[in-house]
Amino acid sequence: MLARMEKNRRIVLARRPVGAPVASDMRLEEVALPAIGDGQLLLKTLFLSLDPYMRGRMSEDRSYSPPIALGDPIVGRTISRVAESRNRDYAVGDVVMANSGWQTHFVSDGTALRKLDMQHPSLALGVLGSAGFAAYIGLLEIGKPKPGETVAVAAATGGVGATVVQLARLRGAHTIAIAGGADKVAYARDVLRADVALDHRAPDFAAQLKAAAPNGIDVYFENVGGDVLHAVVPLLNDRARIPICGVIAWYNLTEAPAGPDFSPSLVRTILRRRALMEGFVVSDWLHKQEQFFADMTKWIDDGAIVYREHVVDGFENAPAAFIGLLDGKNFGKVVVKVAD
Repeated sequence: MLARMEKNRRIVLARRPVGAPVASDMRLEEVALPAIGDGQLLLKTLFLSLDPYMRGRMSEDRSYSPPIALGDPIVGRTISRVAESRNRDYAVGDVVMANSGWQTHFVSDGTALRKLDMQHPSLALGVLGSAGFAAYIGLLEIGKPKPGETVAVAAATGGVGATVVQLARLRGAHTIAIAGGADKVAYARDVLRADVALDHRAPDFAAQLKAAAPNGIDVYFENVGGDVLHAVVPLLNDRARIPICGVIAWYNLTEAPAGPDFSPSLVRTILRRRALMEGFVVSDWLHKQEQFFADMTKWIDDGAIVYREHVVDGFENAPAAFIGLLDGKNFGKVVVKVAD
């Protein structure tokens, strides 16, 4: 049982960002711990997931999920421990995956929770969670790489991209990992074992990509948009598949990018190549979740899939870590350690 003097700390949306989020767009608050009723349980957050999609939820633009209301906690998945329970299905001490958002405590009625029994529960936010699931669905259900085909992956060392690279390799594809910076490129080449690893910051990146894909690109896993997409489009093969998981380079745009309009070239190429470009969100694929969890657990146990976490210590550091994530400063799946 928690001491009732303990407070619930939460980070709320103070104002809607214009362009890139800044620290003052978010506000740390302390409120009294909520009481629980019959059938409810009080969760204490252990780990908080940080993901690029949260930027979209901060805006009022129409999307697949409603925007965060001003004054409400930022949304996000958590790994939590049951601190108090009046729900017969959950005991104090159980560890669960929840959608508690950016707060240290959360009252749940037991729905949308998943009990966890694993040595490193934070993995349920990454390679065994929504990041790994996005890689699994986007590549295997939409990209559908065949042995010998060429798969290019943007943001290839992030929480999603790193898993995509390895899944493509397991499918027998020729993998091109695209990352930002020499350390990430080396990781993609030496640890993820991509066939080719390229730095998108290189001034001759487009030429390097063309040389790395002499037979064109069959699957492009899109996490970024921007100049990486511009370099990929001319190399697409007939019947190419482009799963769109994210476009982080454009999340903070307040107006059209400077320079020529790229859309005619993009649409013309999609038409001529009879290519498939499909956006997806993992909530549409929950019927595949159990199969994903079984497959991914086996691949991790077998050493076929490796993972890297970027752990930020301290709940109050979540806003700065999120801002850094959108700027590419993370290396691996970002989680905030809130409590032991």
